Amino acid sequence: MSRLPGLRHAFLAACLLAGGFQLGPVPAAAAEDPVYTGFLSNVAVDGYDPVSYFSPGGPVKGSAEYTFSYKGAEWHFATAGNRDLFRQDPERYAPQYGGYCAWAVAQGSTAKGDPENWRIVKGKLYLNYNSDIQKRWEQSIPENIQAGDRNWPRVLE
Repeated sequence: MSRLPGLRHAFLAACLLAGGFQLGPVPAAAAEDPVYTGFLSNVAVDGYDPVSYFSPGGPVKGSAEYTFSYKGAEWHFATAGNRDLFRQDPERYAPQYGGYCAWAVAQGSTAKGDPENWRIVKGKLYLNYNSDIQKRWEQSIPENIQAGDRNWPRVLE
C-alpha cells in the first residue's frame, strides 16, 4: 500500500529529457495531490458523480458536460443539479481524504481509492482500494476513521 512519491514528476521529467529538454533539479519526493485523480488524469473519483453516492440509486458516472473545479481537480456530475449541489457544499459530497483509500490513510500511507468500493459513514463518503481492503477497513471503521483523520493530510507530504 505504499505510495510512489513524486511519480508524476519523475514521469514528466523522463518525458521532457527524452525529448531533449534539460531541467533543473527535480524534487526527490514531491507531495501527493490533495485529490486523487490517477496517473495521467485530473478527474476526481474516476469521473463518478460524487453527489450520486448520496442518492437512493447509488453512484453513477458523471459527464464532462457538467464539471466543477475543486482543490485542483475536475469533478464530473450526472446532472447540472448535482453539480450545483456540490458547488454549494463540496465538503459534504467529496470523498474523505481526497478520494485516496481510507484504509491506506489510516495506515499512514496513500493508495488509489476505487469509486466502486465505497461506504458512507455518518454522512461522509469513504473510498477503498478494492473489496478486500474495504473488508479490512470495515472490520474496525471507527478506529480506522480516527487514525485516518489523525494522518490526514500529513500522508500527502
